[in-house]
Amino acid sequence: MKLKKIFLLSAFTLSCLAVYADGDDDLRDRFNPVMTAVTSQSIAPDARSAGMGDVGAATDPDVNSQAWNPAKYPFTISRAGLSLNYTPWLRQLTDGIALLNAAGYVRLGDYQAVSASIRYFTLGDVMVQGDESMTVKPYEMSFDVAYSRMLSENFSAAVALRYMYSDLSGHYDDNVKAGSAFAADIAAYWNKYIMLGNRESQLAIGLNISNIGSKINYGGDYSYFIPTNLRLGASLMVPINDYNRISIAADVNKLLVPARPLQKADETNEDYEERIREEYYDMSSFKGIAKSFSGNQLELLQFSAGLEYTYNDKFSLRGGYHHESESQGGRKYFTVGAGFRMSVMSIDAGYVIATSSNNPLDQTLRVSLAFDFDGIRELFGRRRR
Repeated sequence: MKLKKIFLLSAFTLSCLAVYADGDDDLRDRFNPVMTAVTSQSIAPDARSAGMGDVGAATDPDVNSQAWNPAKYPFTISRAGLSLNYTPWLRQLTDGIALLNAAGYVRLGDYQAVSASIRYFTLGDVMVQGDESMTVKPYEMSFDVAYSRMLSENFSAAVALRYMYSDLSGHYDDNVKAGSAFAADIAAYWNKYIMLGNRESQLAIGLNISNIGSKINYGGDYSYFIPTNLRLGASLMVPINDYNRISIAADVNKLLVPARPLQKADETNEDYEERIREEYYDMSSFKGIAKSFSGNQLELLQFSAGLEYTYNDKFSLRGGYHHESESQGGRKYFTVGAGFRMSVMSIDAGYVIATSSNNPLDQTLRVSLAFDFDGIRELFGRRRR
């Protein structure tokens, strides 16, 4: 029972369910958000995508593509890169929650690349009341590697493998154990230059099915779904002149996880517990993917749209919007961001402006620092000369 409470509390916190259904009977009846374990996997790690409303499936390839679509890496201009990302999370609710992420890649020749990332999510210090009060430090982490390859001049594909570790109890109870899971991603990316009037523009489409894998168990009777996810996106880059360009991007996002069955009005608690065990907790992850397509699909989708203006490949301004239905939590917010790029490094920042004052995501700030290894090599080459 303690484990179940810990999981539900953590899932609630990480999912940022900002909708309050008090006084709205219709919303209360429909409010059944899809909940998963290891929900830190669903948090946008980098400032560039976060500043554009959390889009990334088809945006211009960069060092942080691992989290959005690793198939983009063979199309990067630089042959290698590394990024460090930091997000103080839910600061409207409490201090100490944060996401740290690092990602990097190396192109192998002209047609393929290998990439990797690691993320660490801490829930800060949590006071546990029991026979003895104590402070624990729940956290989640993951590590993944990916291989991507160009299959034609305009198309590439990638596969990624991921290990996830989740310790929600801080080892304060012998009956509550840390959980782990393995998963894989399958991704594809297509781009092509097209003429819009007299401007040579770039159209791109991206797809990423992430976290296809095992369920996770914390030592109890139940196993929980990990956030298997389908992301489909498109982008269009239009140059204004030799120094200025604008990019527009949009993503549609869907969790490939079924919602927990709701308790029927004439159903006892014992009958309900037995039914959700059979219809939900005992369901395999692959059967859960198929089950996730039942119900009102439009309400299960999340929509993101973003705009990026870039001057001389040095300075960028960004904006975006993210939308989620009321029945899934109602996370609706605008985002803004900016970035500055030099030959050896780039700095980006993203900021969330929620549409509702009670949204705990409001005023979330992300910061990213990235290094271009081609630029570093060129800089040290000039110094040696």
